[in-house]
Amino acid sequence: MALTDRHTIAPPASAAPPHHPVPGKPVRQPRLEAIEGGGGAPAARPAPFSLKRWLESSAGGALLGTLSIGAVLLAWYLATRFRLDFYVRFGNIPTPLDVWHSIVAVNHSSKFMVNIGISVRRVLFGFVGAAVAGTVLGIMVGRYRIFRSLTMPAMELFRPIPAIAWVPMAIMLWPSNEVSIAFITFLGAFFPILINTIHGVETVDDVLLRAAHSLGAKEKDVILHVVIPGALQHIFTGLAVGMGVAWVSLIAAEMISGQFGIGYFTWEAYSLISYPDIALGMITIGVLGLLCSKAIHVCSRLAMPWTALAGARK
Repeated sequence: MALTDRHTIAPPASAAPPHHPVPGKPVRQPRLEAIEGGGGAPAARPAPFSLKRWLESSAGGALLGTLSIGAVLLAWYLATRFRLDFYVRFGNIPTPLDVWHSIVAVNHSSKFMVNIGISVRRVLFGFVGAAVAGTVLGIMVGRYRIFRSLTMPAMELFRPIPAIAWVPMAIMLWPSNEVSIAFITFLGAFFPILINTIHGVETVDDVLLRAAHSLGAKEKDVILHVVIPGALQHIFTGLAVGMGVAWVSLIAAEMISGQFGIGYFTWEAYSLISYPDIALGMITIGVLGLLCSKAIHVCSRLAMPWTALAGARK
């Protein structure tokens, strides 16, 4: 064989000879980094601080809420401290310190807490009845056209009547003031819940309904597993609006025909020209309404956990 032929056949010097494992000797395994494509990935750097992202967090939201309330209190203090009079007159408005003294005074007696308890009981009694009736009727009206034609003309006849206009009629209809005031509260919350529920049922995608029927679902299962989950967000919107209207209706009814409750306390303070107690009653109504709205919001997050996930992606 020629020398040139040997050079042609021989492998290049740089090529590594094939590796053959030696019997009895453990085979060296490749490193995990080599299998994964190189060395380990460097540790992720912490994201730079973003004021906008922090303000959108829970701590930032709490700070902004505190600043908002503090700004209102500061404006109230300055307006009453210097007796500002620019068409809106603050000459007879009590200062925050006067209201604080009123809070201390009412805490010496259980009467104020009794009034709060009675108002909460009335509003919950009327609101729960309105929530059940408004949701059930809203689903029936939104789902079945015949039921809608049968009931909605009468509903639309009563809906424009303010709940407070029912006070004289409610006194004649019901055997006691307690039931009549709860009825006024029921009327105030009923129609917002009804209308929002109807709208929520009507916006459920027809594709989902047809898919459920094509898979053999019965009407009961369609309502429980398709219609109600699809309309749930609108239902909770109606509940939140209805709770606010329920408090408005309750306070007005207590001022007109009540003998107890936070609305009666506020009106009695006006009759006795006790201005700090008037402000205390108004602040108490606002706090109670806020707590009720927060409770509905918490219930909506528990009933619709997917809304929290959708908000986290934004």
